[in-house]
Amino acid sequence: MVFCGVCPHPPIAVPEVGGAEASKISATQDALLELGRRIIKSGADTVVIISPHAPVFRDVVGINMLPLLKGDLSHFGAGNVRFLVDNDQALAREINRQSTEIGLPVVELAEEEKKQYGVDLRLDHGVVVPLYFLHKARLEVPLVHVSMVLAQPQRLYLFGVAVRKAAKALGRKVALLASGDLSHGLTHDAPAGYLPRGKEFDGRLAELLAAADVQGIIRMDPELISSAGECGYRSIVMMLGALDGCDVKAEVLSYEGPFGVGYLVASLVPGSKNIKKSFLQEIYLKPSVERERQQDESYLVRLARRSLEDYVNGLQSPVPKDVPGEFEKKAGVFVSIKKQGQLRGCIGTIEPVQACIAEEVMANAISAGMHDPRFQPVSKGELRDLDYSVDVLQPPEKILSMQQLDPTRYGVIVESGKRSGLLLPNLAGVNTVAQQVDIARQKAGIGPNEPVILKRFKVERYK
Repeated sequence: MVFCGVCPHPPIAVPEVGGAEASKISATQDALLELGRRIIKSGADTVVIISPHAPVFRDVVGINMLPLLKGDLSHFGAGNVRFLVDNDQALAREINRQSTEIGLPVVELAEEEKKQYGVDLRLDHGVVVPLYFLHKARLEVPLVHVSMVLAQPQRLYLFGVAVRKAAKALGRKVALLASGDLSHGLTHDAPAGYLPRGKEFDGRLAELLAAADVQGIIRMDPELISSAGECGYRSIVMMLGALDGCDVKAEVLSYEGPFGVGYLVASLVPGSKNIKKSFLQEIYLKPSVERERQQDESYLVRLARRSLEDYVNGLQSPVPKDVPGEFEKKAGVFVSIKKQGQLRGCIGTIEPVQACIAEEVMANAISAGMHDPRFQPVSKGELRDLDYSVDVLQPPEKILSMQQLDPTRYGVIVESGKRSGLLLPNLAGVNTVAQQVDIARQKAGIGPNEPVILKRFKVERYK
């Protein structure tokens, strides 16, 4: 492993796409050229690029196995910007072998899989944009095109470890690049709209990369990551595994965001071995971050987790005999499930239908994991990656106007005839009363101008 790096992929940076606007991110352009020069200086035989815009799978890495990798920027009005690059298939297959052996499965994508999954195996812009600048810097080497994967950071990290093992097994000098942009919500006219925590995420990640603080990046707050509207975090973590157990010379070459999207270019060069910098021992020998967090879970969250896990494994959870007195009464309950900071299921009851709060949690946990119509049922392989929260509702009260709402303190119920929609309080990204009511209307299928009855309620949230 001779080089690692982080590269953004804004098509507007390519003059054939951005025209005069491209000059507004000249720092990014210059840094990408410098990245190419540094890869050349490293002596890399092959470049592996991880892209969030390649065919993405849950818990499985996709590797493009077509012998010739081709792609262009025709989707962005610049079909003349095109590349045809040799695929280092031997390295791709060895990465598959090493990754599968270490515990992160890989699917090889060729013509048969292209038909089976209906995926596009052309180089996506997450690869083509960096290639434009790497080639401009005179870098001409074979490529391995890899898909970002949706998994927990500790599993993502294993991929970089596998790439390093594959490079060593074949005697290849390999450069591994993580393609990805940071927050897409830095300004009010940004592609994702304004996301209040976007700048915080970008600043924190840049700081951690500059310090080569691998564990700090892996342990970043999932809520901060999910609220940033980014597409680069997972690619970066996958790349970082290649640096495990090494001193690292890290440098952020540029960061800017004039179009409301954060573009960061970083160089990370592995140095001498340093066992103190190995994160693998913590992954394999110590309790995982998830299990450590589970030890601190509240009674109701442990009950929700156990109920869904038992159900998925074909068991029936009995109602505990030692239910604390406060949970023997009745109340409406919502159970929310997240995976990598993203919602995986949420089902609840406004009014109680079970004998007590504990039984309400058990029933709604199973419903959230298995019957939320927005998601596929939870599988056994996902159980260890799930985070739960439980909201116990206080009785709702009718209000006369939106001025009596506060999205941080109160949930809202909107009713129109037989239609009703509910939104819990204190949700990430819901910052105003108007947002809260609009989302509740949408959930109920109630138009923006239809008259509604408003109710508010408080919750006790358990994590």
